[in-house]
Amino acid sequence: MEFSAYPLQFYPILKDKIWGGKKLKQFLNKPTDSDSAGESWEISAVDGDVSIVCDGLYKNKSLTDLIDLFPEEILGKDVYQKFGKQFPLLFKFIDAAEDLSIQVHPNDALAQKRHNSFGKTEMWYIMQADENARIIVGFKKDSSSEEYVKHLEKKSLLDILDEQKVETGDVFFLETGTIHAIGAGVMLAEIQQTSDITYRVYDWDRVDSDGKSRELHTDLALEAMNYDRVSAKQDYKTEENTINPVVDCPYFTTCLIPLHGTMEFTKTGNSFVVLMCVSGVMTIETGSAKIHLVKGQTILLPAALRSYNISGKASFLEIYIS
Repeated sequence: MEFSAYPLQFYPILKDKIWGGKKLKQFLNKPTDSDSAGESWEISAVDGDVSIVCDGLYKNKSLTDLIDLFPEEILGKDVYQKFGKQFPLLFKFIDAAEDLSIQVHPNDALAQKRHNSFGKTEMWYIMQADENARIIVGFKKDSSSEEYVKHLEKKSLLDILDEQKVETGDVFFLETGTIHAIGAGVMLAEIQQTSDITYRVYDWDRVDSDGKSRELHTDLALEAMNYDRVSAKQDYKTEENTINPVVDCPYFTTCLIPLHGTMEFTKTGNSFVVLMCVSGVMTIETGSAKIHLVKGQTILLPAALRSYNISGKASFLEIYIS
């Protein structure tokens, strides 16, 4: 069977959260009536939450089924050699109406040993932030497990954690082991390794509608945590009609492209490309397809799609594996 390469869009997978809100529905036009939608999983191969194509020849096919049939054509030669038929990244939009739990993610070695999973290196692109909204990323200064446990027990963790105010366009790169939390009033795009493993260490003492608190993973987090201070915020350029590098790590490369007009793209076929539109309207044209993307939409360009044009007035994230 021959693969027909065209830009693949997927049905978003909406997830209600105790901390979720209305912005995914109001600002990104996500298909939900919920007032507590916290996450829109845009492209996922996580077991139980595998993305389904929403248009074109492969409509209603799952991402994993397509990769099984056409691994190199979708993933790319290099990605297929490295990961086999696994799709290695997960793409989300997140709306935090309330603070998320303070949490940490394990690295590859620990995640493999404990959960037979990838670790969870991730990055955030802030799409919108209410006035004085902030995030928590790492410690204010180098800490230790002893100091951390002492403050955790006293419920004074915020005394030693680094809180940073955020605004649209801010980018944070979170290596595994970095303690963190998205703060209330923040909507962002998240790019991460394919993993749903989170060690929750503090959840603000809140309970759900049944009066139950969510599970904490205090002991699991101790070994996973990096107690050194980190510099997570990324500086980057925003030149128009230019591919501006934002994050380059072993797991993914992300660039920001502020588009005004038309740009031509030629790729090697070594990796798939994902585009996340973070503002404006854009059109992707290939030899056989013409697809419009608006703010809050995401698309997968299979590696077999070597050339295409993008036009419009928009800003979008371009993500691939180098």
